[in-house]
Order: sequence, then C-alpha cells, then structure tokens
Amino acid sequence: MSGSTDESWQLRHQDELLGDITIDDSDFPWLHGRFTPTPAFAPFKPWFDESLSLLRAKEYERFEAAYDRIEQTLTLLSPSPTGRTPVAEFLLHIRDDRAWFRWSDEPFEDD
Repeated sequence: MSGSTDESWQLRHQDELLGDITIDDSDFPWLHGRFTPTPAFAPFKPWFDESLSLLRAKEYERFEAAYDRIEQTLTLLSPSPTGRTPVAEFLLHIRDDRAWFRWSDEPFEDD
C-alpha cells in the first residue's frame, strides 16, 4: 500500500498533468504532502477553493455537489513499482502548496 514519505502522486485531467503531490506526512487514512502545480492546474484551482470553503462552512450537501465535479473530472494516480496507477476513489483537498487526501482501490461506501 502506498503512503510512505517522499512518494510522488499525480493529479491529472485526462492525459494532462495538473500537479505532483510529494508525501511528507500521514495520519491514516489521510496522506499529506507538498503540492506542486503545473500551469494546467489554474482552471481547476477554484474548484478546490470552493469545496474547502463549503466544507469549512459545514455546508455538506453543497460540498458533495461541488466535490463531485472534481471526482468525476480529475484522476489521482498513485506511485507503484510498475508505473502510476489510477485510484478508484479519492477525497482530495488542496490549499496553496499543501494537499491532503485519502484514497481507495475500491469505491468508498455510501453512508
């Protein structure tokens, strides 16, 4: 299972790299790291800003609707010995140069 420090995960939109996340801390089930965006991330940054704002305001239904756009449009790839592997599901937050996320090889269960 991935999650050790210094691993580099990738955020992508289709085949375009949006940024790298270099893991520097973990608090199961969350991984934390330094986010290094590419210029291609700029159009997606407002999505992350909005989702965090809604989460902080405890507007959970609106957060879920806003986050769906991220989950349905972007792909998180984990490092592996055989190359990068898309994860089945993830919950990713990005603020400035920090990212934190949880992920699963299987879809998350609905509560």
